[in-house]
Amino acid sequence: MAIAYICLGSNLGRKRANIKRAIKLLSKKKDVKILKVSSLYETEPVGYVKQDWFVNTCLKAETNLSPRQLLNTLKDIEKQLKRKKAFLKWGPRTIDLDILLYDNLKLTTKDLVIPHPEMHKRVFVLIPLMELEPNLVHPTKRKSILELLANLKKSKRVRKLT
Repeated sequence: MAIAYICLGSNLGRKRANIKRAIKLLSKKKDVKILKVSSLYETEPVGYVKQDWFVNTCLKAETNLSPRQLLNTLKDIEKQLKRKKAFLKWGPRTIDLDILLYDNLKLTTKDLVIPHPEMHKRVFVLIPLMELEPNLVHPTKRKSILELLANLKKSKRVRKLT
């Protein structure tokens, strides 16, 4: 069994409900066991900033799916939640599910890079991930999530939701 960390985000429709529904759908997969889920965070958009703020969370899961199978599972959940093809990079979406880490694997394919290539630059990823595993070490940066967050310029606002 592998340990995977997944980031979830939504900024269209009922954002919190979208996140909760995605987690519920993932929890129903027989090859995935959700171990921990961080709090929900309201986060300022990155890249294309003229859009509504996001709700984000991270989760830790145990799986016997390969990285490719896990990606396909996440894409299926996005389809079920009516995620449309983005016309803008980093544009609005009902749901976004990204594999951040998969054990200590380093993988680069056309459509899947693990560790996620932007995670160490994203406060909306590092804060919920720190809540789950502050001492988790990034496989290529060789720094803990806590260290990555401490070194990041926090230019984007993040607020924990109750």
